[in-house]
Amino acid sequence: MRVQLLRAWPERCQSVEVDVAEGADVAAALAAAGWQLDAPFVALAVFGQGATHATCLHAGDRIELLRSLQLDPKQARRLRAQRGKGR
Repeated sequence: MRVQLLRAWPERCQSVEVDVAEGADVAAALAAAGWQLDAPFVALAVFGQGATHATCLHAGDRIELLRSLQLDPKQARRLRAQRGKGR
């Protein structure tokens, strides 16, 4: 079956499709792509839902390698609001 892997940085992204055996897990797809979960990527998701290396895949799944947050979302919203008041 065919699955897609995706990873992104601030200025670029990389996507690759690989063929894995029916019933394969995320670890097998990463190995097929020659990718690994290393800095700056800290987590995995399948179509935006949290996943692990043992998560079973289905044909057409998209595996996303996720980076850590640079700023807490609540803090980012506060900073945007403060900048908006200064205008």
